[in-house]
Amino acid sequence: MLKLTYTEGSFYLEYLTQSPEEWVAQRVILAMRVGQILCVEPSTASFLLPVDLPGVDLLRDEVKRDDSKIITLCACDREYIEVTLRGSWLSDSSESVMGVFVTTINSAPNSGFASGVEFFLHKLWQEAQACASVMSE
Repeated sequence: MLKLTYTEGSFYLEYLTQSPEEWVAQRVILAMRVGQILCVEPSTASFLLPVDLPGVDLLRDEVKRDDSKIITLCACDREYIEVTLRGSWLSDSSESVMGVFVTTINSAPNSGFASGVEFFLHKLWQEAQACASVMSE
């Protein structure tokens, strides 16, 4: 499962071995126990990856083989591609820009992704973050 946490100024991507259904159920129970409003709705989430990041071509190949349409890639410009994921959005209101997005991507059999597309996508995102922090220093 991939979990994207959106805050006011950024987001954080995590790879979790738990299923989205289990995670959402636990989150709903927590919200009920503390009396918090929780909206859960189908949605999409997007983020950018540098086109020249090692492994992006492998990701493109995997997305072409995937027929679930949970993940799509779109060229933004010469420097970045946009990764769009379909899943569930959890927040304290349906209008909130801060919240958590969860999804799961089933990798195709014999795709070469022993750990799955989710793990690979998380690693690419981590590499992109590391490159961005080195460039900003």
